[in-house]
Amino acid sequence: MELARATNRSVRLRNRAALLTKLFLDGPLTRQDLVRSTGLSQPAVSNVVSDLIEEGLVAEAGAAESDGGRPSMMLRIAPRFAFLVGVDVGETRVRVELFDFAMTLLASVEYPLDPARTEPAEVAGHVLAGIDAVTGAAGVAPADVLGVGIGVSGVVSQGEHAVVHAQALGWDRVPLERLIAAGTDLPLHIDNGAKTLGQAEMWFGAGRGARHAVFALVGSGVGAAVVTGGVTYRGASSSAGEWGHTTLVYGGRPCRCGALGCLEAYVGAEAIIERYREARRGRPVPGEDEESQLNALIDDAATSATARQVLDDTAAYLGAGVANLINLFNPERVVLGGWAAMALADLLPAVREAAGRQALRQPYEQASIELCRLGVDAVALGAATLPIARFLADGGVRR
Repeated sequence: MELARATNRSVRLRNRAALLTKLFLDGPLTRQDLVRSTGLSQPAVSNVVSDLIEEGLVAEAGAAESDGGRPSMMLRIAPRFAFLVGVDVGETRVRVELFDFAMTLLASVEYPLDPARTEPAEVAGHVLAGIDAVTGAAGVAPADVLGVGIGVSGVVSQGEHAVVHAQALGWDRVPLERLIAAGTDLPLHIDNGAKTLGQAEMWFGAGRGARHAVFALVGSGVGAAVVTGGVTYRGASSSAGEWGHTTLVYGGRPCRCGALGCLEAYVGAEAIIERYREARRGRPVPGEDEESQLNALIDDAATSATARQVLDDTAAYLGAGVANLINLFNPERVVLGGWAAMALADLLPAVREAAGRQALRQPYEQASIELCRLGVDAVALGAATLPIARFLADGGVRR
């Protein structure tokens, strides 16, 4: 009898997970839509949906258009069932955002960082201050927050508490989860920022419908998330995707990680700005921070042959890096995201051309190369999906 009850419970949780995931990603949908898309029986769908409505997880969203018969009721995830916090820990700022359960942005706050000195305790303090700021601005009680997702630079070792290894920041085995948990009781979920960007784009953006894709994050630094068979590839210790620290030029420019010739040393925003400074014979690039300096370079390219050459070289380097991704992983899509990639959006045709020169012909012809659709908020949005992904997989039952 105990075995039967356990089996019935596991089946019901699996059905709940399937229906909730479908409604979250593709809703609003009717009950009949759910029957067709999940393969569950009509009674199973009706029973689970009734439970989800009673629990406040799912809400009716009006009648579907009818061709003469009785109209079906549309169902959607209830937006106010719970709230989520997404955090983007970049190298120049910490962005904290609050979303409702339908992933509508409710509040956002940013805290600047000194890229030359990023202290873990300072980052943890900004995350905690940001959580208070966005929940306070939206009038959301902490008890109504499902969890906090955090995207960070570097390798994130998962375990009882997530530990961050980020050589470029000077972080070695930083217990970031413990630092943040000391100031909040909310559930924390920490992952690499490129991976959270990739999840956001897979769920809501340029990756929808793809089974094999690579999401490249180009900001101050460079990283990537590799999705194969619809699942993010992590490797033996979750460090897969450190694309920025693959070698582009053997013995080339020094990288912040300590190696020579890394891709990041040529196409990361910091590196692009430094190459422009060198091309200007050491004269500083105007602007108060990396974003304004990169924008100054882009503006100068309209009248300066030097600036134009730096951008042309950047497109060639980035195209070569994309070609490596195509040759290694044979993706359907390569999606370029991150604030620097968005600023350099006009280089996309040149990046495609350079990738075509370097990649093998057959996999290149199968792959599209495009910009991300979610803009600079993609890392924080993807981070906010981390607690939701766990919740959906658990059938809508809080751990």
